[in-house]
Amino acid sequence: MSNILRTKSGSQYAIESGKTVLGIEFGSTRIKAVLIGEDHMPIASGSYDWENRYENSVWTYSLEDIWTGLQESYRKLSKDVSENYGVPLRTIGAIGFSGMMHGYMAFDKDGNLLVPFRTWRNTITGKAAKKLTDLFQFNIPQRWSIAHLYQAILNKEPHVKDISHQTTLAGYVHWKLTGQKVLGVGEASGMFPIDSKTNNYNKRMMKLFNEQLKAKKLPWKLQDILPKVLVAGDAASVLTEEGAKLLDPTGQLKAGIPLCPPEGDAGTGMVATNSVAVRTGNVSAGTSVFAMIVLEKALSKLYPEIDMVTTPTGKPVAMVHSNNCTSDINAWVGLFREFADALGVKTDQSGLFEMLYQKALEGDADGGGLLAYNYFSGEPITHLEEGRPLFVRTPESRFTLSNFMRAHLFSALGTLKIGLDILFEQERVKIDKVLGHGGFFKTKEVGQRIMAAAMNVPVSVMETAGEGGAWGIALLASYMIHKAENEPLEAYLSNKVFAGENGTTIAPDQRDVDGFTAFMERYKKGLVIERTAVDALKK
Repeated sequence: MSNILRTKSGSQYAIESGKTVLGIEFGSTRIKAVLIGEDHMPIASGSYDWENRYENSVWTYSLEDIWTGLQESYRKLSKDVSENYGVPLRTIGAIGFSGMMHGYMAFDKDGNLLVPFRTWRNTITGKAAKKLTDLFQFNIPQRWSIAHLYQAILNKEPHVKDISHQTTLAGYVHWKLTGQKVLGVGEASGMFPIDSKTNNYNKRMMKLFNEQLKAKKLPWKLQDILPKVLVAGDAASVLTEEGAKLLDPTGQLKAGIPLCPPEGDAGTGMVATNSVAVRTGNVSAGTSVFAMIVLEKALSKLYPEIDMVTTPTGKPVAMVHSNNCTSDINAWVGLFREFADALGVKTDQSGLFEMLYQKALEGDADGGGLLAYNYFSGEPITHLEEGRPLFVRTPESRFTLSNFMRAHLFSALGTLKIGLDILFEQERVKIDKVLGHGGFFKTKEVGQRIMAAAMNVPVSVMETAGEGGAWGIALLASYMIHKAENEPLEAYLSNKVFAGENGTTIAPDQRDVDGFTAFMERYKKGLVIERTAVDALKK
């Protein structure tokens, strides 16, 4: 983004006249705020690092974490505006919020959180997910909100009878800032299955679920507690006086700013990579990794490894989601950093990452016979309810730094590859392009080459890819207030946002493809090792 030229006076005018748009996304490790100008390009940003906690066998963030992070990321963005443009940030053309999808946030009639926020990372809903998948004949992954709700019902948790409202992280923040209990359709599709013909919750499945509730004698039906579903372009209320003070405790920000429907990180990833049209796909690779493929037609049957969600406009999307991606690599880089510090060698963290990633390109095609599992948490695709990060080798393995890094980069995509093979080999799904974004692609070429080897299709990374979901939700907010009558989101993005966009595309190298295939044969055979580690090393 740094090479995009704009006048300071033009951005200053946009800020003062309220012609900017703000997007804020709650990611797994960072809350990011991005302010864009009239050309849809970022003019200011702010962020706040945070981490989930493992408390009482549950991955969670506290409400205090949420509000501290939101206010701090906004404060830093406001400071960026003030220092670079010499004006305070008092009003904005539109705002959008997005966040990690799925999980469980249940509230009583007074708005109190009934149990600590259970994030997408938890794999504690296996029984509920299986029962609902069988009941609906539609894949319900463990991380989905409805699986969490039903598991709480099966567990006979006392709070269930008191539920008045259930939502997601993005839906919660939007609700507190506007008073409206709504979700964008893409985010809602990770709570409960969506009917793409109506862009609303699937009526047949909702009826089946409510029939399950009758025997439980609960005082509510599912439609009573789920948020209202909206699509991209819909107005989703305005910032209240209370909401403005929650976002900006200094009181500078004015109320009355329109908000777009809150969306999930999958939807904002699609928008940020211009991957909302059929036969397009994107891969988001960071703490978790997921591929989103916009389908031409429905899949022929149910696959437990494939989630069916939607674009922010309701188009069906096949989603392959792996809970684990870069966390184990980050841990190893941290170890190398400690080693360098012990030697008294000063190292830059980003430079260390780049050097180690580049090393992977020098390794043997298959990673030298090395094997790694990056499972910090469980992986439903490989039927593991918990994770144990592992590195395995035989005496004959070629144990070099380059092979070590290559094996770990392969491992980061191993579970994803298992799911993608179903789409490409069994369902014969066709895609014209795949766009990558997230930390896995930060080092030039490396992530792209590894992903191209895994998917065996060209992988593109755009200059804007680093802006991520915060930029994506800002674009959705901009679409809401700037779209022409009957202008589809695909046309708005292609013609007004991404026209002339620069990027790089890397085609799969046959050596890499063959090497990744060999690694995956070893990976699948070795899953018994991971299973044994989970069983033997109990938490």
